[in-house]
Amino acid sequence: MQSRTTAAGSWLSPDGAAHLVFASATHPGQVRSLNEDACLAAPPVFLVADGMGGHARGDVASRLVVESFVPLRGQVVVHPSDLDAAIETSRRSVAALAAEFTSAPGSTLIAASYVLEDGRGYWLLANIGDSRAYSYADGVLDQISKDHSVIQELIDAGVITRDEALGHPERHVITRAIGALTDSEADFSLVPAEPGSRLLLCSDGLHSEISETAIAHILSEHAPPAQTVHTLVGAAVSAGGHDNVTVVVVDVAGDDERPAENTMPTAGARR
Repeated sequence: MQSRTTAAGSWLSPDGAAHLVFASATHPGQVRSLNEDACLAAPPVFLVADGMGGHARGDVASRLVVESFVPLRGQVVVHPSDLDAAIETSRRSVAALAAEFTSAPGSTLIAASYVLEDGRGYWLLANIGDSRAYSYADGVLDQISKDHSVIQELIDAGVITRDEALGHPERHVITRAIGALTDSEADFSLVPAEPGSRLLLCSDGLHSEISETAIAHILSEHAPPAQTVHTLVGAAVSAGGHDNVTVVVVDVAGDDERPAENTMPTAGARR
């Protein structure tokens, strides 16, 4: 089974300040028959949600998280309070779903919204769990979110290295989630979104299968996002595909690359 494109297009912000070219793709992997990942590419908001395996209806939980962010599609300005409100909506939706099962479903979340501060572009990030955000610019791959996981705690404590984390038996154990785990607050951060840079959002099905060196190499080829997402997913599946794999790639284009019009619907449209 090939990876499935969930969205692709370009977006020129209503004020003309930003041009984003993006694509997303997902694959169930080689082991699991059910894909519990979900994603959204609805400029200026992009996100990946990974339903928790082993919990009832993880696929529905991740979909409910995505649906909570759809109303932000096409907004000229997105504030941290908007992301926080969407997260609270997702919490209520997943909590209502949990009432139907003896074991609570859950989902990770990595969301990024393009925002302007003093005329400069930034990614406003919200993170819960171990789905990740990376920035690639000037040949350097930088993880711009921090995992909420047992492995990250071991790395922070100096018990293991990042290389040793790849094969660690507890690499899929997370410490925060929407649903399933209580008191799981989101981390918010603001990082530059420079023209010429690439944003990568992914579930752990990518970064647990292939190294950051391999990810950086694929991003360095500067193929269009629609091609890049399938190359990334394919690499993870070929490396073992032990988990669902979902990626979103967003290029921040320069002034000379701006289109005459959007390829995405305006605010209020649903995917």
